[in-house]
Amino acid sequence: MSSKDTFPSDPLTRAFDEARAAGARGEVPVGAVVVRDGQVIAAAGNRTMADRDPTAHAEILAIRAACAALGSERLVGCDLYVTLEPCAMCAGALSFARLRRVYYAAPDPKGGALDHGPRFFAQPTCHHAPEVYGGLRESEAAELLRDFFRDRR
Repeated sequence: MSSKDTFPSDPLTRAFDEARAAGARGEVPVGAVVVRDGQVIAAAGNRTMADRDPTAHAEILAIRAACAALGSERLVGCDLYVTLEPCAMCAGALSFARLRRVYYAAPDPKGGALDHGPRFFAQPTCHHAPEVYGGLRESEAAELLRDFFRDRR
């Protein structure tokens, strides 16, 4: 599914806010938000450069914060909204966190791992596969990324 009219826009708008803030800090502009029962539990933008940590992707940071907020290593009943299709590392974290659904904006044919590349959740070794919905506000997310990388050339 890819109709932005089918899904709530507020969590994705918050993810875009996190992505823009990350871009303003010089990070690749990706933002993620964890939602449970319609409430934002955690939100983050990429911090790989600031933290000097290659695992500090927005999804990982949002999962960590949500787990801390809920006092559990499992995010059962929670959904993740993210501005870019998650990579393989993040897909593994999403699976282990037992997220219910993942909504992403721009596909990532080169580095994505949900609908591209390894298609992580379709592998027989995957412990848990959340529902995945891609392409929400795709053009807005793609433009944000294009502008960021264009400005650095």
